[in-house]
Parts: sequence; structure tokens; C-alpha cells
Amino acid sequence: QVQLVESGGGLVQPGGSLRLSCVAPRNIFSIYAMGWYRQAPGNQRELVARITRGGSTNYADSAKGRFTISRDNAKNMVYLQMNSLKPEDTAVYYCNAGTLELPGPYWGQGTQVTVSS
Repeated sequence: QVQLVESGGGLVQPGGSLRLSCVAPRNIFSIYAMGWYRQAPGNQRELVARITRGGSTNYADSAKGRFTISRDNAKNMVYLQMNSLKPEDTAVYYCNAGTLELPGPYWGQGTQVTVSS
């Protein structure tokens, strides 16, 4: 069973920052684009950002200008730097291995991000 493992979530005040991390098995990381998705209670899971092996990126409009996705191919890690966080960013954030256009079949267990004063 493929395991993607996220970390870095937590409670932060509005305007604050968090960095999420995800480690993937090498055989998955070396093939797929990596992405971050989120799901708030009562909502569908939605794209936050994706990045290909070569570094091409794709962001949701809500993430543009505030979030940055990056990957370290030597460590099989993908990161999501989130700045200027808002209460509406509160959700469970999931790591995914897929393509630049679509999510793939590999998901992490999720990490909770709560933005609240």
C-alpha cells in the first residue's frame, strides 16, 4: 500500500504562516506530479496546488499569491508554504500523487490546518 505522509498542520492566527510537508515513496515521487488538496467540513475536496517533477506548478485561485508549492526530489518531499492565512483556509490538507491536471490514486491521511484567533 502506497503511503504518503503529511505533517506540519496546526492552529494559527489569521495572517500567520504554516509550512506543510509530505514524504512519498521514491517509486511514486519519481513518476508523479505532487499536489496538495484540502477539504473543509461539508465541502468537497478541492485543489490547492500541484507541481510536476520539473517544477511546473498549478494553483487554485484562492492560493495564488499566498501559497507556494515546492518539491525536493532528492528527499522525496513536497512542501506547501502558506502565508497570510485566513479563517476560510481552515481544512484538512491532503498530499496527492497525480498529474498537473488531475489528482491520482495516491493520498495521504491528511493534516488539520485551523486558522482562528
